[in-house]
Amino acid sequence: MHILVVDLLAERQGFGRAGVEEITSYFDQPRISLWSPHTSQRVDYGFGTVVDSPVEADLIVITGSNHNVSMWEPWMDEVAQLIRETQSPMIGICFGHQIIAAALGGKVIRAEHPSSFVGDVQYTDGQTARALFTHQDHVIDAGEMEIIGSAEHCPIAVCRHANRPILSVQYHPEAVARVLEQALHFGEMSPYERQQYQMDDSLINTADALLRPIGIVD
Repeated sequence: MHILVVDLLAERQGFGRAGVEEITSYFDQPRISLWSPHTSQRVDYGFGTVVDSPVEADLIVITGSNHNVSMWEPWMDEVAQLIRETQSPMIGICFGHQIIAAALGGKVIRAEHPSSFVGDVQYTDGQTARALFTHQDHVIDAGEMEIIGSAEHCPIAVCRHANRPILSVQYHPEAVARVLEQALHFGEMSPYERQQYQMDDSLINTADALLRPIGIVD
């Protein structure tokens, strides 16, 4: 399995390195390519190969970011082009969810107040999952993507493409306790912020949220 990570938190040890490690941990010795079009100042993860442009892959992962789709920057054009042109399965998390929607005809706006909470996601097939949300932008039009999940304060929480293997979530299934502890250790969040997230086994993980639904893992 070759995974291309559009690695938009590459400056961070916790949410970047540990987050990518968590996402890719569900695969057996994957080949990982790391593309960070927003910066040349990235952390040395100790795994993966840094690439200067998108490469062919079996799966594309677009991570969260400190940047905002509602405040469009030139490097985002490259990501949007990849979204529109690739035929590979693709998943998006938080910023990834937003830029997929925007690239495929949707609309993203800046929230008046950031949203940070653990809450229930109600899927259109009747399933419910608990998830961690933290974001400043909101998708208000999903474009080509179909809305298949919503949550309090986030009506467009989960989207799926009708004809392409693309799935995206506004929440953070990769933010397991280990990742948050790394973020706390490296000063990427405060002890108070860490205490706001009551982590337990009922929170949905990356495999159940994104990988199994598009047939990437069993």
